[in-house]
Amino acid sequence: MDTWMYLMHGFNVALDPQNIIIALIGCFIGTIVGMLPGLGPINGVAILLPLAYTMKLSPESALILLATVYIGCEYGGRISSILLGIPGEAAAIMTTLDGHPLAKKGQGGKALCISAFSSFIGSFIAICGIILFAPLIASWALKFGPAEYFALIIFALATLGSMLAQKPIRSLLAALIGLFLTTIGIDGNTGVYRFTFDMPHLFDGIPFVILVIGLFSVSEIFLMLEQTHTSQVIIKKTGKLLISIKEFIFCSATIIRSAFIGFFVGVLPGAGATIASAISYMSEKKIAGEKGEFGKGDLRGVAAPEAANNASACGSFIPLLTLGLPGSGTTAVMLGALTLYNINPGPTMFTEQADIVWGLVASLLIANCVLLLMNLPLIGVFVKILSIPIWTLAPFILIVSSIGVYSINSTSFDLLLILIIGIIGYFLRKLEFPMAPLILGFVLGEMLEVNLRRALSVSNGDFSILYSGYIAPLLLIGAILVIIIPPFFKKLRRPSNLNQNMN
Repeated sequence: MDTWMYLMHGFNVALDPQNIIIALIGCFIGTIVGMLPGLGPINGVAILLPLAYTMKLSPESALILLATVYIGCEYGGRISSILLGIPGEAAAIMTTLDGHPLAKKGQGGKALCISAFSSFIGSFIAICGIILFAPLIASWALKFGPAEYFALIIFALATLGSMLAQKPIRSLLAALIGLFLTTIGIDGNTGVYRFTFDMPHLFDGIPFVILVIGLFSVSEIFLMLEQTHTSQVIIKKTGKLLISIKEFIFCSATIIRSAFIGFFVGVLPGAGATIASAISYMSEKKIAGEKGEFGKGDLRGVAAPEAANNASACGSFIPLLTLGLPGSGTTAVMLGALTLYNINPGPTMFTEQADIVWGLVASLLIANCVLLLMNLPLIGVFVKILSIPIWTLAPFILIVSSIGVYSINSTSFDLLLILIIGIIGYFLRKLEFPMAPLILGFVLGEMLEVNLRRALSVSNGDFSILYSGYIAPLLLIGAILVIIIPPFFKKLRRPSNLNQNMN
């Protein structure tokens, strides 16, 4: 009963006219920042943090602004992924796999529509999870140590082979390339320079934004220039902008399953939306089997990662508010915002700082509805991007990407680096190497190394810690089964297919 009283109090805070205006501004800014390749929620929240502090907003108003920008970015991130094939952040990679093929088929409006509904439902389920289970789930998340995180990442990497079953060897090689790229830079433990070729610009490694823009944006421009003639159109004219009830029902089970996966992964401190979207996408591809068209333009391939990454974004507030542990990079920035106001997150925050916590939860519910109502009418505006001639669109993509890259370190070396990565990405794509495993290998590689080293440091080099307890062994067994089961079932299908042909 106390929970509902606190929630009603939160709505009193959220429905304050000033906070409503702040939430609307945050939603709009977040959507714009999310749709620009190379920015993403971390940059959006980091840019607005000093602004919120200098405007002398109250703690609850400042947190509402940053939180609405965060989920607005998750909504907006799908736009460039679907329409341009350029994921603005790691969590949007999986959306690109089916979203952009749908846009090329002339179904960009449908892809944007199902992604908006999926984002709304995923966020709504996660916010309900915050209200009902925050303290309980936070205590469960504490059981994940470095060994459990290592096993979770191994499980995510193991599923890469099944993600693109037509080319498992190329998928594996692409993931290994991504893992190798994470080793570039200074070793955090020993201070040794690894694969930097004595170039100071590589001492901090290759930033994610540079890699993803080089592999997706620059290489895509090369493909556009290769395939396009002045009178040729690559992307078909967009038909219906909204999905039918039948199509929504077709995707509904996928959305609900992915929302729960995203929520529980988001609760794990440090796991983030990238793992959530990858696991949900690959799980749904497994469930669909041969009947699905994942990777070729399946609506479920858009619904799954969008529901998961938005649920994960909202779920990441649980460890932040209850334990003071950021569940993602963006909530780490928001933790900095709380410290600016001398607020220490913890289990008692739900009662001692009720205005902040429950005002934030209520604002998330309101912002989620606002984002759905804001995004659906704008689908027609977004798909107009597809009607822009390729000869105009390609330079625009290059300019926006270059600005995003240059803003990171303000060095011309980064511009040269995206060109080199773009050329390599172009040849890899011509050789039919999938880019998603490469990017996921890069994103998860650093987490894999860090958690492996932490686990071995705790155990003084004893490898048995990696399969101790019950969580890590279950995840490792799951990883083994993911690798073994698909080839086994393929062998079982072959005799039955042969018998049918003989009959």
